Amino acid sequence: MNSKKATIIGLAAVVLWSSIVGLIRGVSEHLGATGGAAMIYSVASLILLFSVGFPKLGAFPKKYLFWGSLLFVTYELCLSLSIGYANTGRQAIEVGMVNYLWPTFTLISAIAFGKQKATWLAVPGFMLSIVGICWVLGGDQGLDAAGMLANVQDNPLSYGLAFAGAVIWAAYCTVTANIAQGKNGVTLFFMLVSLTLWMKFFLGDHGTMSFSTPAIVYLLLAAAAMGFGYAAWNVGILHGNVTVLAGASYFIPVFSSALSAVLLHAPLPRSFWVGASLVCVGSILCWLATRAKKPATPALSPRES
Repeated sequence: MNSKKATIIGLAAVVLWSSIVGLIRGVSEHLGATGGAAMIYSVASLILLFSVGFPKLGAFPKKYLFWGSLLFVTYELCLSLSIGYANTGRQAIEVGMVNYLWPTFTLISAIAFGKQKATWLAVPGFMLSIVGICWVLGGDQGLDAAGMLANVQDNPLSYGLAFAGAVIWAAYCTVTANIAQGKNGVTLFFMLVSLTLWMKFFLGDHGTMSFSTPAIVYLLLAAAAMGFGYAAWNVGILHGNVTVLAGASYFIPVFSSALSAVLLHAPLPRSFWVGASLVCVGSILCWLATRAKKPATPALSPRES
């Protein structure tokens, strides 16, 4: 496969992942937060099983199997449930934006714990990302402390899970970059996420699952976005232009918000787009801060490192 074609396939992964917030929310509205997420990861696991295949676990470092599984599963639970538990479509988009703090957190973690060298750009990059999220959570007023506090208090569980997910994914990227030895356990990890969600569902979270044509369409699209997104990204990273792919991945917050606003029929105010743009700029500055030095960790990707 030539590099240009592989890069295009990799860019398709960026588009697919940008649709995840809106699609997860669409599924949860029909099948419930836990039941909907369990169905998504079950179908996505099948897609990955046939597209990526099941890994040979005997060749995997034991530390990676343990810590990778634990952090990956915990992150995906935080991501899917934070969106599913949101009260409205707009809140789901805001929760998704909080989750997109993970690129900044990952780079800061790599600098602090991974011996990643960086320039002074990391400081304004981190600050811009935080200000951007505050701007998003401030509502129509933009950067407004009282509005942000009231917004978070309306649904602390969703916002808390999203923030925890961003921190956990940063930890996953930092840890697995050092112990994975080039292995990719995504198929196994997705199966474990599915199993954990079904256990949560049957052990008490018996939400109503209303299957209908829209529910099935949303389910298939969400599972395909996750499953084929990983498969497409692997092709792009292995055979395409990694620099182009990495650069495009930092615009996922804006792409995701735009697609989610359409899917969820949730118009977003100008203040939201200002905040989302600041998050993107902050992430890019952090990335540039590490690009100036020899990196100690591999290039990041939107969902896997």
